[in-house]
Amino acid sequence: MNASPVPNTRVYVSRHLRFGWWSILGFLTLGIVLEAMHGFKVGWYLDVSNETRRLMWTLAHAHGTLLGLLNVAFALTCYVLGEKSSGWRRIASPCLLVASLLLPAGFFLGGIIVYSGDPGRGILLVPPAALLLLCAVVLIAFGVSRHARQLPEQE
Repeated sequence: MNASPVPNTRVYVSRHLRFGWWSILGFLTLGIVLEAMHGFKVGWYLDVSNETRRLMWTLAHAHGTLLGLLNVAFALTCYVLGEKSSGWRRIASPCLLVASLLLPAGFFLGGIIVYSGDPGRGILLVPPAALLLLCAVVLIAFGVSRHARQLPEQE
């Protein structure tokens, strides 16, 4: 029984560049919508009773944008390291992608229905997403530390 082959560098670079830039666009758009609701004084968003919603959606926007940038950085890291990075990135890549979906989704869904100042059940997506993100970053940091020393010196 053969194990599935490890995707080459081009696959990781392409996947994470596309995902990262589309995420940045989506969460930048969310930020503009939030600013518009602020500017038009939408009570459903700005009233004191909706402070939790405002916080959750701001966190969704901020985390989503940051994770989009992190995906772009991961793609560039894979590009720079090339095939040397094949082992650790096989696990880091899906962890980063799933965390990039679940973390902002958890914050956003947690803000749709708020219970007496507490976020909705969507917030339950945040802890596992945070663990996946931590796993991805640890793997990336160790992989970069191990393989970056082998890169040729540039003059």
